Amino acid sequence: MRVIWTVFKKEMIDTLRDRRALVLMIVLPLLLFPTIFKVMVTVEKRQAQKAEAKKLRVACIDQGNASRFVEMLKERPDVDVVHSTTADNVTAMIHADSLDGAFLFASSFDDDVAEMKPGRIDFYFKSTGDREIVENRLRETVDRYEKELLDERFKRLELDQTIVEAVKLEPHNVASVQERVGSSIGGFLPYMFILFCFIGAMYPAIDLGAGEKERGTLETLLTAPVNRLHLLLGKFGVVVASGLLSATVSMTGLMFAIKQSHDLPPAFLDVIVKLLGWDSILLLLSLLLPLTIFFAGILLSVSLTARSFKEAQSMISPLNIAVILPAAIGLTPGMVLNYKMALIPVLNVSLATKAIIAGTIQAPQLAVVYLSLITLAILSLWGSAWWFGRESTIFRT
Repeated sequence: MRVIWTVFKKEMIDTLRDRRALVLMIVLPLLLFPTIFKVMVTVEKRQAQKAEAKKLRVACIDQGNASRFVEMLKERPDVDVVHSTTADNVTAMIHADSLDGAFLFASSFDDDVAEMKPGRIDFYFKSTGDREIVENRLRETVDRYEKELLDERFKRLELDQTIVEAVKLEPHNVASVQERVGSSIGGFLPYMFILFCFIGAMYPAIDLGAGEKERGTLETLLTAPVNRLHLLLGKFGVVVASGLLSATVSMTGLMFAIKQSHDLPPAFLDVIVKLLGWDSILLLLSLLLPLTIFFAGILLSVSLTARSFKEAQSMISPLNIAVILPAAIGLTPGMVLNYKMALIPVLNVSLATKAIIAGTIQAPQLAVVYLSLITLAILSLWGSAWWFGRESTIFRT
């Protein structure tokens, strides 16, 4: 045990002296979340303000109908009614951003309304990602106009408007605030934590395997009167610790970003802070530990196979897809943890983390996740030890 600890300390000190390793393990995870939160909130706020403050150019082709609706549009200070257009070029003008919207009334609109039939209005707009702000702003006038027509219709018939309410639906969402918030952000967080675990372990693994072979120091280390397994365990511990350090720092950056996000609603922030309490964080780290051991075994094996640092990088780069893809699948709406998903590496951690944050995790399913991860971690460690013991691997030229 003393030998393993000595190797671990030596390799960890060398790793922490490397500026590139520090950037990948500490600086990047620590700064990424605050930067992402700041940029996302700022951009979202500015885009919403811009869309709300924009004066809308709207065409109203009434064909001699709905004079009251045209008046209501003209009364709005945020709407500029455009008259010089026809029904044939409305779509083209909206695509060209010459118009923000257009209302095309049927020629029989007034007659239909007078006969207590629904009058037809074709509403043209373009909504691609503005959260339908333009549509909602223009629909306000339509809703007010419809209410006026209905009020007149019920007054003429001397009827109470509640007569049309045959059913009064009272919705009750039994999902707690924690479940709703956890489901919305629970998919994104494990994706980032898993990614940082892999990135944090990747650079030390490359340096401790292919890097030492390239520098010619691995052969010198193997001549020491030390069991080869002890050498591997010392290096293995550094890779695992680096991955966990990166994930922990990213969690710290996340908490800092949340507390500094003053533009978010206070109630929303309070819920997120409660969700990410120490019990949840420790549970997440307990999931990431065997996953990082699994990553370390694969990364070290590939690194020891490579002849040089550059070759190891090119060999490990495709593994990023193998990590990102299942983690990204966990972001899919409706994807929940079950016993089958609990056996799939990376995806099981993503879904289990989402369930932990939402407070819906079930103990039997969590136990299967742990069992799967621990089994993979043991197999990964065994495979790495077997690979490290092969002379053809170590002295590959």
